[in-house]
Amino acid sequence: MKNKKILIVTEYFYPEEFKINDIALEWKNKGYDVDILTSVPTYPQGKIYKNYKNKFYQKDNYNGINIYRVKAVTGYRHSIFKKILKYFTFMILGSLISLRVGRKHDYVFGFDVGALTGMLPAVLLKKFYNKKVTLWIQDVWPDSIYAYGFKKTKFLEIILDGFVKFIYRNTSNFAVSGKGFVDKIKPYIENNKEVVYLPNWADKFNKELEAFIFSEDKKIHFTFAGNVGKVQNLDNVIKAFGNLADKYIEKAQLNIIGDGSQLESLKNLVDKNSYKNIIFWGRKSRDEMYRYFSASDFLIVSLIDKPIFSLTVPAKVQTYIAANKPILAIINGDAADIIKDNNLGYYAKPEDIFEITEAFIKCIKADEKEIKEFTKNCENLTESIFNKDNIINSLLELLKR
Repeated sequence: MKNKKILIVTEYFYPEEFKINDIALEWKNKGYDVDILTSVPTYPQGKIYKNYKNKFYQKDNYNGINIYRVKAVTGYRHSIFKKILKYFTFMILGSLISLRVGRKHDYVFGFDVGALTGMLPAVLLKKFYNKKVTLWIQDVWPDSIYAYGFKKTKFLEIILDGFVKFIYRNTSNFAVSGKGFVDKIKPYIENNKEVVYLPNWADKFNKELEAFIFSEDKKIHFTFAGNVGKVQNLDNVIKAFGNLADKYIEKAQLNIIGDGSQLESLKNLVDKNSYKNIIFWGRKSRDEMYRYFSASDFLIVSLIDKPIFSLTVPAKVQTYIAANKPILAIINGDAADIIKDNNLGYYAKPEDIFEITEAFIKCIKADEKEIKEFTKNCENLTESIFNKDNIINSLLELLKR
């Protein structure tokens, strides 16, 4: 009997570092023939990765998984026009390729981690070939469009609502990474369609790696790791840390690991205000991140105060939990609830710089008993709700239903 064939539609795939890489490998190991439809890799630098050519269409292979790649738009980090062009390019070229190769697949899985335009190549296979299509939603349209600064006009609202309805009504069922997403997508779908809460899992680390040395002096180390972008609210985080009294600044260091569109402006903010003990370490390999996490006392998750982001649980939350480190949550909504309800660390409102400063002080003053309780609670969550194997298996079962 032939293996069942799965087509995964995702704008991002290996060598880009996303959870869809693990999903594809796990499903292949379970005996499925897995193919990927994606772009030529560019994230997060906006440049073509070494050893790749930016052709309109090409095929390659990753651990026995066939990959169909389409041309990518580059230079989008500092250009909103190129970013929009990037999304439309994948939507159009990906749709052409999906209609060409998708007829042979039994199931279609859409990894909806960016713009919803990237899911059109998936849902067209249900529209034209009646294929089973499951979307794993990590970001909710149209709310996220407005959150990124686009003005909500009547014309834009009509266009976006119509597009979202088309995508969701040509999807068989859904997984969502945040509980709050359920109510947001319900108005766009038929009542009989299944929506299942399946969060991002906690990454496993190589815990044999030697801890990084952030400083020669003994300090309380706060670490933010990830995309350094507009919505990460790092300007408020930096201002709040910079406002600490000298007696606390001397005991603490803020480490920012990552790259993104706001990196230079944040460096300028630190220089302009002569803030002390704030270090930018640049982007580091995912495989090496445990070195930095294990050397940290608190890990920071932060997003700006927008309604859509109160529904979002950034994947780094589960990663931080897996590192068994206390968390400083400068965020509202579902992510903050996870931290507070499970007693994983401290919380502050993202728009309140004074409150963020007070949260830094709480962390600096935390005693050993509190720290042990935070880390124990992280360990328990990693083994239960955010268990990788359970989530990947549940996604597969949803795909097959």
